[in-house]
Amino acid sequence: MVLFKSRFLLVFVLLLTFGVFLAACGSSEEGGETNSDSGSEGTSEDNSGGDFTTAMVTDIGGVDDKSFNQSAWEGLKAFGEENGMSKGEGINYAQSKSDADYSTNLNRLVREDYDLIFGIGYLLQPAVEEVAGQYPDTNFALVDAVQEGDNIASIVFKEQQGSFLAGVAAAKKTKTNKVGFIGGMDGSLINKFEAGYVAGVKSVNADIDVKVEYAGSFGDPQQGQALASNMYDQNIDVIYHASGGTGNGVFAQAKDIKNSNPDQDVWVIGVDRDQYEEGQIGDANVTLTSMVKRVDIAVQDVAEQAMNGEFPGGEVIEYGLSDEAISIARTNEEAMTEEIIASVEEWKEKIVNGDVEVPSTREELQTFIDAL
Repeated sequence: MVLFKSRFLLVFVLLLTFGVFLAACGSSEEGGETNSDSGSEGTSEDNSGGDFTTAMVTDIGGVDDKSFNQSAWEGLKAFGEENGMSKGEGINYAQSKSDADYSTNLNRLVREDYDLIFGIGYLLQPAVEEVAGQYPDTNFALVDAVQEGDNIASIVFKEQQGSFLAGVAAAKKTKTNKVGFIGGMDGSLINKFEAGYVAGVKSVNADIDVKVEYAGSFGDPQQGQALASNMYDQNIDVIYHASGGTGNGVFAQAKDIKNSNPDQDVWVIGVDRDQYEEGQIGDANVTLTSMVKRVDIAVQDVAEQAMNGEFPGGEVIEYGLSDEAISIARTNEEAMTEEIIASVEEWKEKIVNGDVEVPSTREELQTFIDAL
């Protein structure tokens, strides 16, 4: 009897031990989002997601700016969906409320062991340079700026090309021969949008007046609305904004005017993503078109490369019209007439073929205009 009890206890202990072992294994698999140290060489050849994790830091526009940051997050979410990841489980973002948050957020994501960290926007360049230099075993991708570093991939776009086509659309649509441009912060990046837009307008009709204003922020809808109100009051009927979350105010003003006077033609050209929905007001829509900049495709593309052990560290990756990463939206079929679309396509072909070199600075723009 004693022997039987001893054997029973032995079997019980073994079973209990085995059960604890299985539970530990299961827990390890469920917690598989804990990141491995991939280093600047990237992860294994193909781990189909595996332990690979990636996150992004927004600029002050925030992840729901309906523009640049939101497009980047949509790309990261698409990457996650393809690889069995979701927010907090393989992919994530850190939202910045001020410039001071950039380094803080980047450092936090490094401490959380993300393999690849995106800095969304040129404003993050100094912070990415600093943090990437401190952590050479973490990979970084900087959108809209170029930064040297073996563990940094620089993602840039030919925004001037798409902005040129936006200018063509504006010039074909205006009835007052007055159009506007509202930028976020005045600098070399947004100057590309401005230069391309003005060049496109002037290529169609050199007599059209283009008013240019800068809000000084990518996250100030009130200032965007004030600038738009002033422009519309001056008989400007088409405004192209390249101002992130500030552009929400431009749409708000156009919709206010349309709501008060349905017969008045006021139009907004969106930026970065198709902003057709932002212009909806009842049965009408004030979004003429949008200069679509596929930040989502770029983010998804670089994340895939990094996961597959092919992170393009030290490289500058440029996207433009020729690879469909820059385009003009046609969602508003009523506003974007066949004549406008035909003109846009004509100029697009000239740009892609190299017959037209779109200016990207104010100096190049002046030379371009002088040659018209």
